[in-house]
Amino acid sequence: MKKLEELKFENSYSKLPELFYSRHSTTRLSNPHLISFNASAAELIELDPEEAQRKDFSEIISGEKHLDGYDPLAMCYSGHQFGHYVSRLGDGRAILLAEVKTDSGNKWDLQVKGGGPTLYSRGSDGRAVLRSTIREYLCSEAMHGLGIATTRALCIIGSDHEVYREQIETGALLLRMSPSHVRFGSFEYMYYNQHFDELKQLADHVIEQHYANFKDHAEPYLALLNQVIKSTAELIAQWQSVGFAHGVMNTDNMSILGLTLDYGPYGFLDQYNRDFICNHSDYQSRYAFDKQPEIGLFNVSCLAQAVLPLLDDDSGSAVKKAQAELEKYQQYYVDSYSSLMRKKLGLHEDKKEDRYLCSELLDLMHDNQVDYTILFRQLSQVPDKEYENKLRDLFINREACDLWMQKYKQRIATENINAIERSCLMKQVNPKYILRNYMVETAIRKASDNHDYSEIDILLNLLQKPFEEHSDLEHYAGHPPEWAQQISVSCSS
Repeated sequence: MKKLEELKFENSYSKLPELFYSRHSTTRLSNPHLISFNASAAELIELDPEEAQRKDFSEIISGEKHLDGYDPLAMCYSGHQFGHYVSRLGDGRAILLAEVKTDSGNKWDLQVKGGGPTLYSRGSDGRAVLRSTIREYLCSEAMHGLGIATTRALCIIGSDHEVYREQIETGALLLRMSPSHVRFGSFEYMYYNQHFDELKQLADHVIEQHYANFKDHAEPYLALLNQVIKSTAELIAQWQSVGFAHGVMNTDNMSILGLTLDYGPYGFLDQYNRDFICNHSDYQSRYAFDKQPEIGLFNVSCLAQAVLPLLDDDSGSAVKKAQAELEKYQQYYVDSYSSLMRKKLGLHEDKKEDRYLCSELLDLMHDNQVDYTILFRQLSQVPDKEYENKLRDLFINREACDLWMQKYKQRIATENINAIERSCLMKQVNPKYILRNYMVETAIRKASDNHDYSEIDILLNLLQKPFEEHSDLEHYAGHPPEWAQQISVSCSS
């Protein structure tokens, strides 16, 4: 493990033309100080966790004190926001400090959120508040703990800086890590401004940095499009399988690597509600939970449109090629989602009736307002009679539950696996703990009202191992308290 000065910093993105970004340094926060440090993320960049104890750690992480190799910039992109194209967006409060290249050859962007205004801030202050910083910090690690592709978070830096949103709040800074922060909107910006040479440069950069095996492909840009379509479909299938709603699936929030990117008004399902809207700014329900798969298709269609100039050849078949790839999205999604849900149900043989068995259960859960996570965790204990009775009590219509359970038992009886082994495997895919909004809100209130950051670290450690039993933290596995229903999150979150 290394000291900060021993990390290998570079910035391959800054080698692209300045059309792709604008150069900015972070703006000083008042009295920056460390609030929480994620040793698991530090390991990815080979950073010694002891470095977090340095007096100048906050200054280095915030970009106020530069290390050799820092080359800070804000990335430029556009995107479709709530279905409407916006010609220029960009990093309005994020600054890419550098890349870290590890001894194993991996690369990680280090990006601060809340570093101050940039060319793309559109008149705003470029700051992040403690509330939103805690939300992203915890959720990115919760998603990683669930095995879902995501950006990571190294630490939260607090301050005495006052930031005005709906009211005066405390400014903070998050250091986010990702192999890349290139978005669908990065390609859209080049396409709609007819910067086709730069569009090719961007695609070549992504291929060079992340998909080197495509360089020898007969049609490397088509291979890239296919990869993004597939990884996006599989990512959203994972979201649906754990009951995660992103809230703002704009194309500028979609990663070219198929990572979960930009955590704002997200929410995990409590009661199963396919119409769940986690973002109270989403007045038209565009990003409701059950619409996420189709929005994923819309977003990859926007990307396909943007890369059409790269697919063109003498035959003029670019549109047909893109359409052919887009037609694969639905099957990629269905295959991935079906596989994930079979595993959650403890079914290992693929049978046609499994889809109906799963759909029937979800319909019952929707109609009976059953908690999504608790149901599947308890189902992992069937046919234990005690847990079966607890599961039955989750339903208003217990007779309907009994009828479904009878079908389920008949189905699992056809599998060549004993109950103990099936239960063990189901517990590996059905988490006991998820990041419910009330848990985040509790951490935020303690931090904001009392400067008590202990809840952040408790949740961080819990959510990094969500499938395990934590006897001293059992209360986090239960139903949310009644006051949780009053929590409201929006794009400002």
